Amino acid sequence: MAANSVPDISLNDGNSIPQLGFGVFQIDPKETARAVGTALEIGYRHIDTAQMYGNEAEVGEAVRASGLDRGDVFVTSKLNNGFHRPDDARKAFERSLREMKFDYLDLFLIHWPLPTLYDGDFVSTWKVLEEFQRDGRVRSIGVSNFQVAHLERLAAEADVVPAVNQIEAHPYFGNEEVRSYDRAHQIGTEAWSPIAQGKVLDDPTVVDVAEQVGRTPAQVVLRWHVQRGDIVFPKSTTPKRIEENFGIFDFTLDDATMDRLGSLDQGEAGRQGPNPDTFDYVPD
Repeated sequence: MAANSVPDISLNDGNSIPQLGFGVFQIDPKETARAVGTALEIGYRHIDTAQMYGNEAEVGEAVRASGLDRGDVFVTSKLNNGFHRPDDARKAFERSLREMKFDYLDLFLIHWPLPTLYDGDFVSTWKVLEEFQRDGRVRSIGVSNFQVAHLERLAAEADVVPAVNQIEAHPYFGNEEVRSYDRAHQIGTEAWSPIAQGKVLDDPTVVDVAEQVGRTPAQVVLRWHVQRGDIVFPKSTTPKRIEENFGIFDFTLDDATMDRLGSLDQGEAGRQGPNPDTFDYVPD
């Protein structure tokens, strides 16, 4: 499959991002280079990692081993929750570049807003990311798990609008309030946990749609995301699944099917991960 079968999404800063990427959350560092290498061979050109995943070095290793030009692979990382204070954020970012042996990142995110920590001050953290963008060490900057109130505070107190907001979103939790805000402010929405950690794959509606269109349940759900305009980066260590997840651009879901899948939304009850308003985990 050709890499150019994946559409690019234009970001509000003039850059673009491949709409489908490969995620490495919870992939053991020992398996990461192999998995990322497989994804790059298949045609993925967008890799999503984070400082807290502990596998940045292996992502960098796989990109170098692929033989691809660095500029042809879009790489994202995210700030560790323990390093929100400005000087800590600067050191952590420099460490990420060293780990990956890159001169720059394509996208760097604040991983969580942590409004109950650091005196609720994620704005000073964000302003450090603005520094990284100004000096060219990161092309685009964004946030992850930011709720509307968090985004409104950045809009009021900071200079740069996030290019993306990476949030939990899937058929059981559409996260429509945040997605609507993102859309109104030209912020790209990235969907983490796009298949609800696998929970939606056995849903009778998803299974029925998959049978009707002759695709796997995962392909159907990922296609639903793509047609909604979400940026997605499913994770797998199985080569067959990595390839299946890439094969979602040669079919479409009609409006009625999109509505069927959207009707699975359970609101807040469908959330699988933590609530960003209260999440306060900091690694030891």
